[in-house]
Amino acid sequence: MSAIPAPVLADLIPGRTLALPVRALRTAALVLGGTAFLAIASQVAVPLPFTPVPVSLATGAVVLLGAGLGPRLGTASALLYLIAGMAGAPIFAEQSFGWAFASFGYVIGYVPAAYIAGILARRAADRSVWKTAALAGASTIAAYVVGVPWLMAFLGVDFAAGLALGVLPFLIGDAVKMVAAALVLPGTWKIVDRVRGEK
Repeated sequence: MSAIPAPVLADLIPGRTLALPVRALRTAALVLGGTAFLAIASQVAVPLPFTPVPVSLATGAVVLLGAGLGPRLGTASALLYLIAGMAGAPIFAEQSFGWAFASFGYVIGYVPAAYIAGILARRAADRSVWKTAALAGASTIAAYVVGVPWLMAFLGVDFAAGLALGVLPFLIGDAVKMVAAALVLPGTWKIVDRVRGEK
């Protein structure tokens, strides 16, 4: 017998049990809101002179997006972000769009990254600091698994160069984002549980 999935933060937003039009409107609002959140976070970017991949808040945003919305809506938000950017909306880092650039693989990787964060959140991995750090780490690795091969193919470099250009410069920032997620998500759930306990 399978375990009942744990709620995610988006489940706390009213409207899940109302009439179909209201549920559809709620779902659309959450997906669009998630896409907007990711697009805004992507614009907080710093170009680096030694790599074509900028430092941005997007990877941290994907972790929060997937964990907060769950695997279905989080993945839908990341996928909409991908499709909109490919269609010409300047919502990728540094207001870029399309697909023909070195860091595009990371944008693709946001989709499985959001899904993994959502799946782990459905298993209540966003309730404790250490489990949330592991959730953030797994989600970030998913973005690298797609992003680095694309970077290597686009630039025509080997694996060592791919790591040097697409992973190593970002490890400290990723660690900071993991710590932030490990504080924000469990902290939010503690507030939710406190409020529920007062009712």
